[in-house]
Amino acid sequence: MQSSKFKVQSSNSLLLLLVLLLLPQAAGAQARGGKTPWWKHAVFYEIYPRSFKDSDGDGVGDLNGITSKLEYLARLGVDAVWITPFYPSPQVDFGYDVSDYEAVDPQFGTLADFDRLIKEAHKRKIRVVIDFVLNHTSDQHPFFKESRSSRTNPKRDWYIWRDPKPDGSRPNNWSSSFGPVAWTLDEQTGQFYYHYFYPQQPELNWRNPAVERRMFETVRFWLKRGADGFRLDAINYLFEDPQLRDNPVLPELRPGTTTGEHLQEKKYNRDLPEVQDVMVRLRAFNDSVNPESVLIGEAYVPKWEELMRYYGPSDNGVHLPFNFFLIMEPARTHLDAGVFRSVIEASEKALRGRWTTYVLSNHDNPRHYDRYGDGKHNDLIAKLTATMLLTLRGSPFLYYGEEIGMTTTEPKTIDEVRDPVGRRYWPANKGRDGERTPMQWDATANAGFTTGKPWLPVPTSYRERNVDAQEGDANSLLSFYRRLVELRRRSPALLDGSYASVGDDPHVYAYQRVARGQQVVVALNMSNERQTFRPPPPTSTGPSVYRLALSSLPRTEPRGVSGELSLAPFEAVILESRGQ
Repeated sequence: MQSSKFKVQSSNSLLLLLVLLLLPQAAGAQARGGKTPWWKHAVFYEIYPRSFKDSDGDGVGDLNGITSKLEYLARLGVDAVWITPFYPSPQVDFGYDVSDYEAVDPQFGTLADFDRLIKEAHKRKIRVVIDFVLNHTSDQHPFFKESRSSRTNPKRDWYIWRDPKPDGSRPNNWSSSFGPVAWTLDEQTGQFYYHYFYPQQPELNWRNPAVERRMFETVRFWLKRGADGFRLDAINYLFEDPQLRDNPVLPELRPGTTTGEHLQEKKYNRDLPEVQDVMVRLRAFNDSVNPESVLIGEAYVPKWEELMRYYGPSDNGVHLPFNFFLIMEPARTHLDAGVFRSVIEASEKALRGRWTTYVLSNHDNPRHYDRYGDGKHNDLIAKLTATMLLTLRGSPFLYYGEEIGMTTTEPKTIDEVRDPVGRRYWPANKGRDGERTPMQWDATANAGFTTGKPWLPVPTSYRERNVDAQEGDANSLLSFYRRLVELRRRSPALLDGSYASVGDDPHVYAYQRVARGQQVVVALNMSNERQTFRPPPPTSTGPSVYRLALSSLPRTEPRGVSGELSLAPFEAVILESRGQ
């Protein structure tokens, strides 16, 4: 905000001098305090760079490929992209095993390419959020190479090293998320190192202040290059019980095993209180470098109470802890009005007005087009779930390709599997390749993704289901997403309004969003039969009927909507009333 210019007369120079000194400060404080954070109104779009767009024909997507598609994202209405890791990496876990936090893997481009991406994205008013892997590094990172070189190396305590038990066995019973055990013996030094994920992803020791200081400097590095925030990977695993107590063993076996590998309650290596302390310090550091930068935390937790702690004791922690309850059971696979209603009501109760995120698909979970589809009405169901995602109270996260209805395409044989967890636990767990297949741009070879051999096979559905085919179709899923995003952008109720569910119909999930001057009612028929819905009377002093703002099926309501509304199978309807 620019301060006003004053002409100071000699007779009242002292008074006006005080005004000159104080007014800009007061005005600036009001602007900072009253400005809505950009991320609160943003529609986020997750990009898995390996699979989005390949610019050089090597079969792997890259940063220049993303830059080449920014116009497409701008037309979709995206406000921010979240790009999964593009740092140098041995690619054991496809980038989540980082060997250099302050560079770009050559297969994805260069730092100059990143700078160009930032410049071009910002030119289109698209923010760029990048993945930050705090919990672990690659075993090829210089930090770990130093740490494992000897027990006396200065960086030895940067990781979790422990002696074997007297009988030579592992320090405790902790299991890995990607394998049977979470400890690997280093023959040279005779100690085990801890890794919650693959053995090639050793855990950093966040109890060492030097680790925290160095990782925070990485935040500074990317913010200074223009990044607009960070998605914080696996933050609920940052700390472990210093006593290394055994986790309780559950009766269930890990999927894909028949003996031995029981699931565990992660009592002593997940969601320890110290994690929240680090998030508060990270937020303070982040804000000191760029107060507009957003922190988005990944933490899969079973209870709302655990997730709420990540906001910080005074809302001074993570801005947006990921709300994954729509991709966890029972909402994960059940297109059920009662289930969704109860999940969202639980969210609202726990949040108490705090902002949240909603997500239906990502790079670690099968696409929701398949999870909710019935094989016959999949596009209709996709429009319905898109309507829910983009009209709930919170910031929606789209996953590349969901706007055209890309499907989860799992490997047919173990020889096709690229994801290591899929190779180990095939066929009960086929890995995550199915939700990471290349973006389907057009009907040319390899869906227009690459001129080379794609790193994962392109689904055969690309010939009919692609961006180019849907661009010119007003009734396509892509066109519907664009209308939804635009409606959300210009609706005070959808951006900032309150939330309240409407009724308890077992087939129709309905809710209203209310802001000053506008009331929006969303009705989602989650059944394959026609249903009747009666919206609540408009609360404004405007018209006594609703205007039809958007429907997932062609319909007209020339005199507005009042009384009962008939909903076709899987139809989504958005009603609007404006007044004082």
